[in-house]
Amino acid sequence: MRLVSYRLGQSVRVGVVVNGQVIDGQKALRSVGVRDTRFVSDMASLLESGTKGLRQLRQAVREGRKQGLSKLALPLEKVHLLPPVPNPRKIFALAGNYAEHIREGGREVQEKDKITPRIFVKLVSALTAPGEPIAIGKVAQFVDWEAELAVVIGRTGKYIPVERALNYVAGYTCFNDVSERKLKIRERSESEEWDRFFDWLNGKWFDTFAPMGPWLVTKDEIPDPQNLRITLKVNGQLRQDGHTSQMIFTVAEIVHYLSHIVTLEQGDVIATGTPSGVGFAMQTPLKPGDVVEVEIERIGVLRNPVIAEKNPS
Repeated sequence: MRLVSYRLGQSVRVGVVVNGQVIDGQKALRSVGVRDTRFVSDMASLLESGTKGLRQLRQAVREGRKQGLSKLALPLEKVHLLPPVPNPRKIFALAGNYAEHIREGGREVQEKDKITPRIFVKLVSALTAPGEPIAIGKVAQFVDWEAELAVVIGRTGKYIPVERALNYVAGYTCFNDVSERKLKIRERSESEEWDRFFDWLNGKWFDTFAPMGPWLVTKDEIPDPQNLRITLKVNGQLRQDGHTSQMIFTVAEIVHYLSHIVTLEQGDVIATGTPSGVGFAMQTPLKPGDVVEVEIERIGVLRNPVIAEKNPS
């Protein structure tokens, strides 16, 4: 299934995308006689309902379509999409998980058995919906793109064995780990090595710097997350063209590793790193007026315009 979170009036709904239309999850369930539809009141509740809830929703949509539920569906282009998981508890991301991206940054690639995944956190406040703008702020000097496959966790787990790690995944979506590469808010009289690290890290946290979507594709439709082409275009020009088979650490290995640090919970998001072709390697930053498109095979296209940040009101 392709699951979306969308805004309808003042409420946030969960829907299923079928043939270019969004079928409301609660309407689908009610159409087949399900009275208690609270488990699809939002994406977090649906994920917490586990495989049972997803199976029930899938069956309801299938049966509802036979009964003409599609007449109650909304055209996708008329729907105000939100990030598939609008309020995840945690957003993790990986640095240096593709060898060619490491090399284009001027660093050497180490042997896998000598390193561990390099994981950092993106702020939930940076989340941006499909079609919503990436805003370049007044202190920005070099804003860059990073196309990434994002994993959404579907089961709570700690110390997860690597061979069972994919059992804890609900599905996958597109992610753009937008980054300010030359962060400088003020001059420092002295700089140490870790200052540069924190400049890099803080450059990941700007508002709007985590576009995600357009929907969550359930894992039954993507049995092998290491077999997906991932591309990024700026203004229609291909900038990144990679494949998830090129990841240094696989999705299963990342979930396994992270679960030894924190308890993974339903709705947690993990962006798995970017292939080569970032703007910094060719000294081409994003600028207002650009349009960025992340496309991942079997998932879809995440499209976001770029604007100059508006002054706070």
